[in-house]
Amino acid sequence: MSYKLIKLNKENELNRELRKQKKDKSEMAILFVSPWNKYCIALQERLEKRFSNPHPNAIPLYIVDSYNMPHSFVIFNSSVLPQLVTLRKNKVLSEDYLP
Repeated sequence: MSYKLIKLNKENELNRELRKQKKDKSEMAILFVSPWNKYCIALQERLEKRFSNPHPNAIPLYIVDSYNMPHSFVIFNSSVLPQLVTLRKNKVLSEDYLP
């Protein structure tokens, strides 16, 4: 699976993408991270190296950090970071990554 990394800085950007996904029923993923957690930082660095040249059919992976967008974490009940939320047609899959 290939991802196209997109960092979001404002909550309205994420809300716009979620409305678009709900309408289109396209696949997307959201990675919730913390800028102070060493595991989140290491994960982001690995993802940036691995997906620096995304495939044309890559799934968008939106990176949301707790500092810039704290209210976005409530949407998917994110309490453990990093957390990957994958949205498919009518399914929401949530995965917590514990070190």
